[in-house]
Amino acid sequence: MADGIRDKVAILGMGCTKFGERWDCSGEDLMVESFLECLADAGIEKKEIQAAYFGVHIDEVNVGKAGTPLGAALKLPFIPITRTENFCATATEAFRAATYAVASGAYDIVLALGVEKLKDTGYGGLPGGAAFGTEMFMRGSNATAPGLFAQLATAYAAKYNIPMEKIKDAIAHVSAKSHFNGAMNPKAHLRKAVPEEAIKAAPMIAYPLGLFDCCGVSDGSAAAIVTTPEIAKSLKPNQDIIKVKALQISVSSGEEETYTNWDGAHFATTRVAATKAYEEAGIKNPREEVSMMEVHDCFSITEFVTMEDVHISPKGGAYEDVMNGFYDLKGGGVPCQVDGGLKCFGHPIGASGLRMIYAMYEQLLERVPEERAVKNARFGLTHNLGGTPAKNVAAISIIGRD
Repeated sequence: MADGIRDKVAILGMGCTKFGERWDCSGEDLMVESFLECLADAGIEKKEIQAAYFGVHIDEVNVGKAGTPLGAALKLPFIPITRTENFCATATEAFRAATYAVASGAYDIVLALGVEKLKDTGYGGLPGGAAFGTEMFMRGSNATAPGLFAQLATAYAAKYNIPMEKIKDAIAHVSAKSHFNGAMNPKAHLRKAVPEEAIKAAPMIAYPLGLFDCCGVSDGSAAAIVTTPEIAKSLKPNQDIIKVKALQISVSSGEEETYTNWDGAHFATTRVAATKAYEEAGIKNPREEVSMMEVHDCFSITEFVTMEDVHISPKGGAYEDVMNGFYDLKGGGVPCQVDGGLKCFGHPIGASGLRMIYAMYEQLLERVPEERAVKNARFGLTHNLGGTPAKNVAAISIIGRD
């Protein structure tokens, strides 16, 4: 493959709002909140930003289709601003554009920001809530996000001949892990630990996914300012420099649901993006080299399957790894959802990708309290997944500390 962007771009600063039901704030308020933290962290003046990329997804009911809302809300100095959108990978897409702009030499300092006022759209993921926008009732009104993703569980159980009760035990552990981690994070939407017994006893949403196996509907914003490693080092000579090691996006052609023998138990796009990302980052053994992950746990079964698709667990081996605590924050080999994940931190669609990177960035700079810190972290991986299991967008980013 081409040289890629490994070590050509550094993260100068990041910011993230508290996620949740932010009825007190407009989309613009949230944009300002994440941006001010990001700008202060970067240690630069606003006038030094040369370009910006702006991610927002659902129906654009809050801020519109163009880049101008970002310029207006942040009072940016007449710079080029481009709006990005790619399902749940929207914020990662903004980050990718910003990193490519710096890596190409076109700009020295670039902003990426994602935002979503998801609560204001009425989105709930259930019938009447429009799984893919408010026009959904015209083309598949019975499609629901939980229903689409729940089918992964039955397909996976059939493929690997694992009893469904074991699958339910594993996804309950996945959810409990995220609740445990999210309870310690002051910016997370859901901040209460929930035992596995309560998760398994919760009302069923789409078999075998219960209430606690589904992520919440949240508002929020996250932002990053990127630059060259040389500029970052000159501005922050006494701080570790966090570099972008890889960023890959794979978009399905739809062939999984049409003319191939896709088994319904994995995400083809994730496997492709992960393979390319490891190659770009120079990672030979991801299970040994990746320090921690934030993966797209829109539903607990999605995270479970993704463990294999990002080549950390062997095929058919996610159950043993999950139940043995391999992905737990304390004592795990590769801690996953260290800030609570989509499940508990929240999932404002246009912001989630940058929020995930923010979680990795804070860990790599050792800015988190002892009780939720990943020791000796070197590489952090994030994974976004947008669309349906059979037709989706997958994005993988890897950032690291040299």
